[in-house]
Amino acid sequence: MSFLSFEVVAECSATRARAGLLHTPHGTIETPVFMPVGTQATVKGLTQRDLADELGVRMLLANTYHLYLRPGHELIRKIGGLHRFMSWPNGILTDSGGYQVFSLSGLRTITEQGVEFRSHLNGDLHIFTPESTVDVQLAFGSDVLMVLDECPEYPVSHEYARQAMRRTLRWARQSNAHFRRRMSEKGEGVSGQALFPIVQGSMFADLRRECAAALLDLDTAGYAIGGLSVGEPRALSLEMVEATEPILPRQRPRYAMGVGMPGELPEYVARGVDMMDCVLPSRNARNGCLFTSEGRVIIKHARYRDDEGPLDPKCQCYTCSKYSRAYLRHLFQSGEILYAVLATQHNIRRYLDIMREIRHAIISESFPEYLRCVRSAADSG
Repeated sequence: MSFLSFEVVAECSATRARAGLLHTPHGTIETPVFMPVGTQATVKGLTQRDLADELGVRMLLANTYHLYLRPGHELIRKIGGLHRFMSWPNGILTDSGGYQVFSLSGLRTITEQGVEFRSHLNGDLHIFTPESTVDVQLAFGSDVLMVLDECPEYPVSHEYARQAMRRTLRWARQSNAHFRRRMSEKGEGVSGQALFPIVQGSMFADLRRECAAALLDLDTAGYAIGGLSVGEPRALSLEMVEATEPILPRQRPRYAMGVGMPGELPEYVARGVDMMDCVLPSRNARNGCLFTSEGRVIIKHARYRDDEGPLDPKCQCYTCSKYSRAYLRHLFQSGEILYAVLATQHNIRRYLDIMREIRHAIISESFPEYLRCVRSAADSG
């Protein structure tokens, strides 16, 4: 039903890592891929030219909950879709807004029909249903859409996780059926759009496997693994991916939602993940935490006050090629907007460089050694 396609071009013989090509209506994306988060149709601190031309971002994530509330999906549809609205030429993945709604706790109510919630902006009452979240994302013109799912907090009981997982399955079936109807209607949707269901089950491997197996019946263009980075130990997050991945079809992309720290990216890839997103590179940049090839730099520290060296001598981003650590610290301490611009550009470049290193290691059959080096660096602090 979907025209989005995926091909595996290389696989690691010692791990589950693979390199692939994800073909979308807005270009072909090399995987494994990290998608920067543009919550409100913007990656904070960067222009679309920075992202596409300077950094080489080929796909980013936008948030349905926030864009639905402001400026609204009908306005975005009227203007010509999210790509035109934000002047973005490459791929866009939108989440369903479910994670944000469920994080509202006291402002939402879960029913079998969907989720009722009050806007964090003005208190207005809204409802997300499996069908309505598809309609909103179709109005956006997203390349990849996500189903509405229930994302339990951590920890929860096995019984609660089971109920949430089975509700997620019911919603996924409804979302998929509605998506297929809409895509088959004359003039609806953009050729090549795809809907991904989401594997849930909290931190219980048996529920993850049950959910993944049931979702195979939908025969979708790709599959997501959700409910990660909700407060659980990182080792447990990786265990849930390990429990899920063998069940998912080899010829479809796997998307781990909301992960992770730089050293964790190759760990997820080693477990068969092709797509990832996270707010960490941009959020940490704004807060003074910069990721380099030699570890983290907390730029406010006094040791950088007169440091004339580049942030990362091995990095070729604009920030590292032009500015010193001393200047970046001065900008941060002064509260200058330019700091957020330069720091965000570097952190996202660092993430993208890691993904390029990983892909190269898979294709050159050196990924196991690459992974050993990453783990050794982590163990040595």
